Amino acid sequence: MLRIAVLNGPNLNMLGIREPGVYGSESLSAIEAQVKSKGDELGVQLSFFQTNHEGDMIDRIHSAYGSEDGIMINPGAWTHYSYAIRDALSAVSIPVVEVHLSNIHKREAFRHVSVVAPVALGQIAGFGAAGYVMALDALVRTLQSESS
Repeated sequence: MLRIAVLNGPNLNMLGIREPGVYGSESLSAIEAQVKSKGDELGVQLSFFQTNHEGDMIDRIHSAYGSEDGIMINPGAWTHYSYAIRDALSAVSIPVVEVHLSNIHKREAFRHVSVVAPVALGQIAGFGAAGYVMALDALVRTLQSESS
């Protein structure tokens, strides 16, 4: 059974409250429930983690080494400047898919660059909560094709 970590960065605990016009009205727990349902359908084991603290995220990424097969991450604002998170993802050598609720490429100029993207298999952005399910599906398909 594939094991996948679903990681969420700063302010994502405020989904449903924070700028619903940008991020939607669903809470993080509602999004996690959708992802869990898709994970059950795909037969994968998921773990969920959200933090507003960069060091905690780095520690969580490190803990995935040797225990998880893939990482799905919405780094939030860290997307644009956290070389520490980028380096942690690179260090563990686990396939990563980056996901964003909004289309970061259509927003403020500072949001157009992802320092995480170069170490990710791909990026899904702009599809709201559905993007998480898309990201999980893409990651599982990739992991399954690599193992066959």
